[in-house]
Amino acid sequence: MTVKVITMDPDPLAPYAISPGWQVGGLLFLSGQAALSPEGELVGVGDFDAQLAQTFANIDRVLAAGGSDRSRIVKVTIYLTDMGNFPKIVEARRTYFTPPWPADTIVEVKSLALPELLVEIDVIAAVG
Repeated sequence: MTVKVITMDPDPLAPYAISPGWQVGGLLFLSGQAALSPEGELVGVGDFDAQLAQTFANIDRVLAAGGSDRSRIVKVTIYLTDMGNFPKIVEARRTYFTPPWPADTIVEVKSLALPELLVEIDVIAAVG
């Protein structure tokens, strides 16, 4: 079975001692992605839509580095600091995914790693 780390350059998660993700067999397990630029700068402070767009751009970048893409995502876990943004998540599912929809869990959390972050998403995807 193949087990290897996904590497990025630049890697915005490196300062936090976090790998972008791992390939285990035919699956990719991505670390939670949030609104950090590839250089590690926070994007969209106070702007949920901008943070969501950057989060999905980061997901795409890590998936590509692992040999996959968004169409191969089988499971997402979405962390929100305000469940009031749930309708935007439903809309985003239709924007960022196509049927068959990935399995999904969504939870509201008190806070994320940085106080300005509003959303974080981790995914499991098939390779290929």
